[in-house]
Amino acid sequence: MHGLLGPAEIRELAQELGVRPTKKLGQNFVHDTNTVRRIVSAARLTPDDVVVEVGPGLGSLTLALLPACRRVVAVEIDPVLAERLPRTVRDRLPRLADRLDVVGADALRVHADALPGPAPTALVANLPYNVAVPVVLHLLAELPSLTSGLVMVQAEVADRLAAAPGGKAYGAPSVKLAWYADARRAGAVPRTVFWPVPNVDSALVSFTCRQPPSPVDRRVLFSVVDAAFAQRRKTLRAALAGWTGSADNSGRLLREAGVDPSARGEQLRVDQFARIAEVAVAHGVDHSPVR
Repeated sequence: MHGLLGPAEIRELAQELGVRPTKKLGQNFVHDTNTVRRIVSAARLTPDDVVVEVGPGLGSLTLALLPACRRVVAVEIDPVLAERLPRTVRDRLPRLADRLDVVGADALRVHADALPGPAPTALVANLPYNVAVPVVLHLLAELPSLTSGLVMVQAEVADRLAAAPGGKAYGAPSVKLAWYADARRAGAVPRTVFWPVPNVDSALVSFTCRQPPSPVDRRVLFSVVDAAFAQRRKTLRAALAGWTGSADNSGRLLREAGVDPSARGEQLRVDQFARIAEVAVAHGVDHSPVR
């Protein structure tokens, strides 16, 4: 055997392992070789890149990534799949097998010191739909070495992650990703490339990491963002009243930050949220920040 996994090989592997894709783990395996090649091409990897891949599953994307980079660190929560992946790579790409490390772990809880080898520079993954946003945000926080990413997610999630201020899709995920990176939607993915076929559409999101727009504690900024979008129809003065202690407090804080208190969260850029967080910290408002 050699090369990429097609539909027949995916089913054979699944049958051999007794794997039945589960909704709980968000398992939809890509069986289309053109799609995995397209993902790797869109990721624009260099031969020096160290890729972290979340949820490699049966290995279809992993096999396409290995020739394009220095190493792949695959994080897989399913122990059966994690154990089988190195053998799949040895069988199909024996000359590149030493480029793969498999970490049996939950990507939402994995830490940088649990990943072997050089620090990852790129995140490339077909992410489980139910945890896509928290996984991306956790890894960006945990792996400051990342410089870029390309993730396949549910189409609506892609819209939210890549949205600009003012649109319907713009919300807390958009602002939080913008804290770390510039993001864009990088194309649609048809349902038919997956097994089993999901009942939602998928899309690619590409992002390029950069320095955050402010030195303020990220956790404080994120708590401001969460409060601002908790009730989308409210003005920021009203939405942040609970966070600051009163509507009068939030109004004063917003004016000092140069933000119209009657504006709504979906109108603000990440740097404007950062300014609110800076003023809040200066006034001692810093309530139970969360990641």
